[in-house]
Amino acid sequence: MDTQKHSGVYVLVLAAGRASRYGRTKQCETFDGMPLVQRAADAAAALCGNRVVLVAGHDWRKVSEAGLVAAGFLVHNENYDGGLGTSLALGVRAVRQVAAAVLVTLADQPLVTGEHLACLVEAWSGASNEIVATAYGGTAGAPVLFPSGCFEDLAALEGDSGGKHLLSDPRFKTKTVAFEPAAVDIDTPDDLARL
Repeated sequence: MDTQKHSGVYVLVLAAGRASRYGRTKQCETFDGMPLVQRAADAAAALCGNRVVLVAGHDWRKVSEAGLVAAGFLVHNENYDGGLGTSLALGVRAVRQVAAAVLVTLADQPLVTGEHLACLVEAWSGASNEIVATAYGGTAGAPVLFPSGCFEDLAALEGDSGGKHLLSDPRFKTKTVAFEPAAVDIDTPDDLARL
């Protein structure tokens, strides 16, 4: 692994939403003996150590207790009802002065592994205009590595729009790494029960 390239990557674990379809704080629900947010944070920490930023909002104390890794960082999104874009923007603004790239992960994708996150970083050339996204179910999305060339756009996000529009932006080259388990996300208690 290219340790110099690797050392510039920070992982943003987005876990701020209200989870209204779930009916309670799904980030703290348990899968395979571990809270969802902790699974995401542990996978991130296995790759990036203390360069993990947990973005929490709704029920943030409970979420941070469940998912804040040792020596990681917490960003509190007070405007979590504003949508996913507000969390992504806050996370990017917190690290853009020191990061070469951010690897965006979601707390409700329980089958994403640290190994897959490492594959995304390995696939990245280190270029500031090269995005590396996860391919699954005929689409591409999170987890996704956004290089520093995307930071200005990401830091300005509002509402529920994430950075997916950048994957087709001609200013950037997008690579994908296939990982079908990323298609599994938890929106309702039934989703978790089926899993």
